[in-house]
Amino acid sequence: MDDSLRVMTICGTAAALLAALAWFADRRRHRRRDLDRVGFMPWTAIFFWSLMAAVLLLGLAGRAWLGG
Repeated sequence: MDDSLRVMTICGTAAALLAALAWFADRRRHRRRDLDRVGFMPWTAIFFWSLMAAVLLLGLAGRAWLGG
């Protein structure tokens, strides 16, 4: 396995885990009971960008792995 392939896989997996965490936090924020306790983290944007990075990195790693 090439070093760049390994780095893309590790970073893509980390981005996917961050996307899952951001999705959970955003879902939790939307279901809060006290509507006045608004958080300061932009969970939707964090979810979007981390999911985009995960899809691109894991897609490129899969293409490189299957391509040889």
